[in-house]
Amino acid sequence: MGEKVFGKGYWKTFKEGIQREWVITNGIGGYAGSSIIGAHTRKHHGMLIASLHAPTERYMVLSKINESLDFGGKKYSLKTNQRIGKKYENGQDYLQRFIFNELPTFIYQVKGFYMEKTISFDHGKNTIAIAYDIVNGPEEVAFTMVPAFNFRDHNNGSKIGELDFEKSVSGQEITLVPKNRKIKKLQKKYDVKIKYFTSEGAVKESDDKYDEGLALQTEIDTGMSYIDNNYTPYEVILTLQPYEKKKISVVCTIEKEYETDAFAIIDANRKRIQALVDKAGYEDEFAKDLVMAADNFIVDRASTGYKTVLAGLPWFTDWGRDTMIALQGLTLVTKRFEDTKGILKTFAQYVNNGLVPNMFPDEGLDPLYNTVDASMWYFYSVDKYLEYTGDYDFVRDEIYPKLEEIIEAYKKGTDFKIHMDKDYLIHAGGDYDQVTWMDVRVGKWVVTPRHGKAVEINALWYNALKVMEKLAEKFGKDASGYASLAEKVKVSFNKRFWNEKKSCLYDVVDEYVNPLLAKPSLNPFSKEETAIYIKDNDQVRPNQIWAVSLPYTMLPDDKAKKVVETVWQQLYGTYGLRSLSPEDEAYHGKYFGKLHDRDAAYHQGTVWAFPMGGFITAFVKVNNYSKESIEMAKKLMAPVADHLMDGCIGSIAEIFDGDDPHVSRGCYAQAWSVGEMLRAYVEDILEKEKECV
Repeated sequence: MGEKVFGKGYWKTFKEGIQREWVITNGIGGYAGSSIIGAHTRKHHGMLIASLHAPTERYMVLSKINESLDFGGKKYSLKTNQRIGKKYENGQDYLQRFIFNELPTFIYQVKGFYMEKTISFDHGKNTIAIAYDIVNGPEEVAFTMVPAFNFRDHNNGSKIGELDFEKSVSGQEITLVPKNRKIKKLQKKYDVKIKYFTSEGAVKESDDKYDEGLALQTEIDTGMSYIDNNYTPYEVILTLQPYEKKKISVVCTIEKEYETDAFAIIDANRKRIQALVDKAGYEDEFAKDLVMAADNFIVDRASTGYKTVLAGLPWFTDWGRDTMIALQGLTLVTKRFEDTKGILKTFAQYVNNGLVPNMFPDEGLDPLYNTVDASMWYFYSVDKYLEYTGDYDFVRDEIYPKLEEIIEAYKKGTDFKIHMDKDYLIHAGGDYDQVTWMDVRVGKWVVTPRHGKAVEINALWYNALKVMEKLAEKFGKDASGYASLAEKVKVSFNKRFWNEKKSCLYDVVDEYVNPLLAKPSLNPFSKEETAIYIKDNDQVRPNQIWAVSLPYTMLPDDKAKKVVETVWQQLYGTYGLRSLSPEDEAYHGKYFGKLHDRDAAYHQGTVWAFPMGGFITAFVKVNNYSKESIEMAKKLMAPVADHLMDGCIGSIAEIFDGDDPHVSRGCYAQAWSVGEMLRAYVEDILEKEKECV
């Protein structure tokens, strides 16, 4: 099942070795991850990043374990680090293989000493298990493990003065209590006690109290603060006799009670993952890989009591828009229907003024409502849930009243200038509001405003009305109003959005343009010309693909096919779709450098993986699901399968450079990237292949 093996050829140099990463999660917001050679390159790399209040308040607890060997005075360090001043510790020289098979395994060999190290969470707990399986050679060796502790927000590095702990040892268990004054309130609230257990070895006070001056290369590349330090007050030492075999369990946790057998934890987690794959029921290896990848994003939310979806790893939490787009692949295609049901119910509970929350409430906080599309994607998710389950009773009793509320709010008008205009199309946004998924703002510079009638919003609006028409008929209600309004939207959409010159759809019609919000260097107007004006935005962007891919579409066949062809020709970028055509003067081909530079490129040419799902659906749809089109769609998705061996092993990145070779950027594992690729691959390729036989 998708075993991915890497040998020494992948880390001929330190810099080559840090190009690939891995991540695993615990189902409550915590995670672990690093590079495949064990060198951290991000503040988010570590062995245990715990979630104190699922799935938020994530804190680095255990950064890593630094191992070393001593053969009668001949010492070998397995540490792999980059330090200030471009100093490298090249423990990867002794790394023979890295294997990712649901979980990461590192295989080391020094002289006759052979060691396998496998890492796993005790799922549902802030407990990480590290299992060492050792076979010694003909020479006695002293094996030393030095745990590197921390307690910091996972977005921030630590200074030496902040590494303040009360510590104690009892037998094989180390206990650390964070005492940093900055986390006084947090500590009072959660009473964090870090427990570190080792089944073998003598625990000794270490002379080296700190692991100092760690330089994190990814942070350097992105212009962020890049230095981290860890606390190393103890070392664990054991001596292995010639040809001795040893299994060592190491467990680090903040749980009050915990399992101490790392091998049992690993076995249980492997069985859990296998059960998810078996439940999904796919024989295709790429589909299996994506089912496993999907599991990393489905987590508990303490504030609602239901499952939710982490938008991306390592830094995103759960967002409404992302959840509604990712949900079909993550939970329906994988047959996790109860998870889907809980998520839909949660969103329904928090609908306000017709808006689905984009960020869930945490303790003492109100939900954040700042999207126009989350509510519209919600209809799509409900419809897909019914397609997979037929659970109309649940939708009628728990969901349908909220759907009615959303439709009425969009018709009459709600927050963020969201309203149905006289042509029955939905207008949204204005001033500094960024309410579509292209939502970057840098200070007073709104990079991609899209204030007006956006193409995907109105495609979703029509889709929502058709869903309501179907549900009203099913539930014995008057459906004529929805049917009539949908037809009016269809007429207006085809009249207003078709761009004959470019053989595709306008991205935004009746766009409100305010030159004061534009970056001065890109502002075509003089300083005197600051009046707001209205135009139709003819930039070629991927948003139009959903006007074809959604279940209910408005375009005639010939125009739908032209849209797909234009998107393919100008936007297809191997792992997804470019956010802007390279032919546009505002196109940015590289997503790299400091935050300002990256924000300027984020939706201005950068390839996004998740629209690839809509493209694949649209592609086979306009070609009438012919055998040839399905075969071509499979070829178009083949590089995505290759990407599972690149970037973050076993997952799909958020974004890629717009220019070849499309280097992966942003979050190294993204929910809607995985969800949409899985949905399209199963629904539009695997299932349609069966029909062609």
